[in-house]
Amino acid sequence: MPGDPVPLGFVFRSRAKEEKALADKAPVTDSKQPRDPQAPKGRPTPKRSEAQSQRRSVASTPTNRKEAAKQQREDRRRALAKQREALASGDERYLPARDKGPVRKYARHFVDSRFCVAEFFLPMAVVILVLSMVQIPQLQNIALLLWLFVIVMIVVDSIGIAIRLKRQLNERLPDESKRGAVAYALMRSLQMRRLRLPKPQVKRGERP
Repeated sequence: MPGDPVPLGFVFRSRAKEEKALADKAPVTDSKQPRDPQAPKGRPTPKRSEAQSQRRSVASTPTNRKEAAKQQREDRRRALAKQREALASGDERYLPARDKGPVRKYARHFVDSRFCVAEFFLPMAVVILVLSMVQIPQLQNIALLLWLFVIVMIVVDSIGIAIRLKRQLNERLPDESKRGAVAYALMRSLQMRRLRLPKPQVKRGERP
């Protein structure tokens, strides 16, 4: 009848049935597998390699502005070190953006494989400067003539390098962008061979 009290035994039996049903639905886990104390409950224990990588990533993540700035300086220092090594070895992966790509690489090889008049500009300029400082009119006139001769030779040789390099690039790398390649090669030709960066990878007279 309505209003009669519910027997306690019936309440306990109902709760026992509900707990058994929940236990049957719970996922079965392998009790033999050790659980990582840091792993969240209900998730499998991660592998040792995964756990170590996660700990390293957490340890390397900066927690404040000072640590973030320090990490940026370290990353920049490592990147510059890799660039210096690449400039010496020619490793394309770490070269600066201005030196990357097959077009720039071929332009370097094209210049390094030949004698360029412009690469002797600095030593010749020193000789001409010394001659011009001597208080002898004849030597000063010779220095002036040498100066004009060097400039004309550099201009003629640079024009020849530009024409030949353009033709070779169009034949060998027709689908690549050649923008700035000639200027890049001419700037390299002005440097003495031993001071060029990236370091020359071909010998003189060798085909690029």
